[in-house]
Amino acid sequence: MSRRRGTRALLAVALLVALLTAGCGVRPSDVITGRSAVSGPFAGRGLYLIADGELALVVRPVKNVPGPPLETLVLLVSGPTEAERSAGLTSEVPADAGPVSMTPSTDEPGITVRFKGAVLPLSTVAANQIICTVALAGQQATSAPVTLVGSDGTRPPWSCPIE
Repeated sequence: MSRRRGTRALLAVALLVALLTAGCGVRPSDVITGRSAVSGPFAGRGLYLIADGELALVVRPVKNVPGPPLETLVLLVSGPTEAERSAGLTSEVPADAGPVSMTPSTDEPGITVRFKGAVLPLSTVAANQIICTVALAGQQATSAPVTLVGSDGTRPPWSCPIE
């Protein structure tokens, strides 16, 4: 009987070793890289462009920091720079949107931005680009609502979806 116990014990150890060395079935992959997170104060103007279909904070170096928040919105409307386009960044904000003014909302907390062009046909992504850029440039909490007013009407107050 002791020989059977020895054989069973040897089989149990071999099975345990096989299970431990088999792994969990996850195959190795290449390193997945991403953009570095922005943290702390930054020197430049922060605006939101699109990277891989999602909003991405881009900091552009400028000489007059800080400056009026409307200037940051003008940078956004002008679209990505050549270097940003080369890095795969895009924008859905139309170049002819042309912001006219940015003021605190009179009815509720938040900011109202007036454009010379239409705001109702803006895509959700374009509206979020504007709203998040305005919230950052105005140094508002990202939850502060932003109202977009254009030649065709007013979009309801909306907060930046990025927390």
